[in-house]
Amino acid sequence: MQQDKHPDYHAVVFRDRAAGYAFLTRSTARSEQTIDWDDGETYPVIDVEISSESHPFYTGKARQVDTEGRIARFERRYGQADAGDAT
Repeated sequence: MQQDKHPDYHAVVFRDRAAGYAFLTRSTARSEQTIDWDDGETYPVIDVEISSESHPFYTGKARQVDTEGRIARFERRYGQADAGDAT
């Protein structure tokens, strides 16, 4: 493996300010800001707008699509009139 071809892969803290959640992982991302982590070490910190702690899909607060309105509209246009005439 060639030495100078790969980016610096180091420990970084990603912080979701909306949820008050932070996690330590490895990344090539850089930041001038730092944070003291639970293990006593200082790591660069990157603020993110959304993470799995605040994303609606993962938190169960996802908005449901109104499929009932679509079905009723379809039946009104195509299904209801034909069903009554068939009997």
